[in-house]
Amino acid sequence: MSSFELAALILLCLLGWFWLDSIKVRELGVQAARSACRREGVQFLDETVSISALRLARDADGRLRVRRVYDFEFSASGDDRQRGSVMLLGNEVTMLDVGPRRTPDFTVH
Repeated sequence: MSSFELAALILLCLLGWFWLDSIKVRELGVQAARSACRREGVQFLDETVSISALRLARDADGRLRVRRVYDFEFSASGDDRQRGSVMLLGNEVTMLDVGPRRTPDFTVH
């Protein structure tokens, strides 16, 4: 096996590991968003999250980890869509934001 083939094989293995790790971490983000919405009494829309940021960051022990930020949508009344986010550093949820909810305008006559 040539050095080029070995490097290509190692790169392919690393990409496969990253893909599988991303699927696992994304599921952790879905679970965190779902439980936060349940706790806040809002509806978790689409039952999914979407990646909005990906970068390397250091954890509390100084180790380099992948930091992923996922966005999700929720609804307080059923006919509005509001955005929340969940940040994971490695496999740990480090920030969860369900944000301020808009209240519907009611006019009293």
